[in-house]
Amino acid sequence: MRLGRNLWYLRVWACVLMALWPPAVWADPISPERMTAALSKLEALAQRAVSEGAVPGLAIGVVHDDEVVFLKGFGHREVGKPELVDADTVFQIASLSKPVSATVVAALVGDGIVSWDSWIADLDPAFRLADPYPTSQLTIRDLFAHRSGLPGTAGDDLEDIGYDRASILRRLRFVPPSSSFRAGYSYSNFGLTEGAVAAAIPTGKPWEEVAEEKLYRPLGMASTSSRNADFVKHANRAALHVPVDGAWVAKIKRDPDAQAPAGGVSSTARDLSQWVRLVTGDGVYAGKQLISADALAQTHVPLMTRGKNPVSGGESFYGLGWNVEFGRHGLSWGHAGAFSVGARTLVTVFPEQKLGIVILANAFPTGVPEGLSDSFADLVFDGAIEKDWIRAWNDIYAGMFGPTVESAKAAYAKPPSPPRPAAPASAYAGRYANDFFGDAVVSSAGDGLLLKLGPAGARSYSLTHYDADLFLTYPDAETPDRPAGVSFVVGPDCKASAITIGFLDDNHLGTLRRVGD
Repeated sequence: MRLGRNLWYLRVWACVLMALWPPAVWADPISPERMTAALSKLEALAQRAVSEGAVPGLAIGVVHDDEVVFLKGFGHREVGKPELVDADTVFQIASLSKPVSATVVAALVGDGIVSWDSWIADLDPAFRLADPYPTSQLTIRDLFAHRSGLPGTAGDDLEDIGYDRASILRRLRFVPPSSSFRAGYSYSNFGLTEGAVAAAIPTGKPWEEVAEEKLYRPLGMASTSSRNADFVKHANRAALHVPVDGAWVAKIKRDPDAQAPAGGVSSTARDLSQWVRLVTGDGVYAGKQLISADALAQTHVPLMTRGKNPVSGGESFYGLGWNVEFGRHGLSWGHAGAFSVGARTLVTVFPEQKLGIVILANAFPTGVPEGLSDSFADLVFDGAIEKDWIRAWNDIYAGMFGPTVESAKAAYAKPPSPPRPAAPASAYAGRYANDFFGDAVVSSAGDGLLLKLGPAGARSYSLTHYDADLFLTYPDAETPDRPAGVSFVVGPDCKASAITIGFLDDNHLGTLRRVGD
């Protein structure tokens, strides 16, 4: 029955391709002369982006017809230091980890260890969603396609306050769904993480070891890992950079181990080029079928609509850990990665031409990876760049945080004059809790309050009085000027019965009740 479903997916996919992009559109060969000219201009564009300060450093790999035809680093690993980026500089690749992890699961599927339609309830019986029916029917495919109903940020908030992977996955059962099961697309780091972790369970090995055995080691990806401890051991690694007063600064580090399958891979342009060879070769690497072509093809079936590409306008879908797009140059597979604390990455594959490009950058926000990829595609397919793609994509990424920060600042820009006084600190002090976030402890701290969250109070936040029982804090290191409200409900007994933590309330779980005396 499940084999029939797989064939149905592939048949629908083939029909979509033929309808939108007939073979004449997406199978034209690329001449050696066109490729040589495109690579030369790509190199110049990358060098200019670094020279103009668009990013501190870049590494790029290009694969065509199973050969790595371009491999080079640009700029510096860390601003203010002399070490240069090269093809072997290790970057944290953020959500570019998703298609890498989908390839690992495809290897497990091809080996018969699991199916894309294996039920999570069979693989990991302890895992729960909020409702029993989706829990019983949930598959690896659902989680890699982001159609489980989990809200996109579910679990990210727990990671931010210090919880580990096991704790986060267990607590997802308390998150109300954002859509009906399989009815909506909601990009979920910890949903995909559960899919990968569950797929690894029958091997008896942790995900990180499975990824190494099934993909990194067979492809000779010696500098690639799904463990942050391995990343920090590399001397030749890229720092994360964010803008401060108009200049790139390496100020924040990121340990993504909790969501390793979704965002925790670290790698190099050289290593990822070998992975692109495997992908463009339909699972064949160095003449050997390492991964079943059918298992790998499942990852590129367009399952969930994502709307239009915000810059190029192409129709975009999500498969299993991959974006599937029908754009101005035909069919492409791809995925972007970003850490708001300072990383940007991208892979783009044109499967019919067996062409792929991977771009790693050590800064955020920036649209340089997409800009370079789109420019390169124009050069390869058309011989000329249609528009300034870097500028267009920079505008997209610049708008990601700016409006959010400004709206948050505007909300608290004009405090009441005079503000209503706070209750005594003793009214707010105490322990609060809910099932999802666990404990929150509030104590007096000078003229304000101190809020501790996470396991053993792992994260601390200073609270400054704003008005009555409303306080402000600044929780985000990457947006240090964005305020968030923290409010209390104080009863006639002059004791707060509840606290609502604004920066943890995206999924309406940010209210915690007082416990104990």
